[in-house]
Amino acid sequence: MHHDLAPWNLVIGDRWVVIDWDNAGPGSRLWDLAYAAHGFVPLSAHPDWQRADAGQRLRALVDAYGLDERQRRDLVPLLTVRALAMHDFLRDQAALGVEPWTTHWRTGHGDTWRADAEYTERRTDQRMRALLD
Repeated sequence: MHHDLAPWNLVIGDRWVVIDWDNAGPGSRLWDLAYAAHGFVPLSAHPDWQRADAGQRLRALVDAYGLDERQRRDLVPLLTVRALAMHDFLRDQAALGVEPWTTHWRTGHGDTWRADAEYTERRTDQRMRALLD
């Protein structure tokens, strides 16, 4: 799994190329997809990134990925858990002084991930309906 699949790691030209494979490794499809959904839908508390059609975009991503009903049900809570995991990762790496995570933490990325997790959690029912209706 890539573990960092997001718009900021996609180069679009004659071909689309995913870059930044430094976190690649074993993992679950749903864990990777939850992170990708955060960036591509997007699922963010930031007012400039909120979209009225987020449920439809999430549905399109999940449909394209071919998830069955069980996987859809499992994915929705992972959207919040994955965002919280990013917050915790940044916090922990910053405490160790590891770059670039320390800089990201210092410049508010941790706060952003926590806010995004809370935003996503408040919309759990909406996301579930979008994926199952």
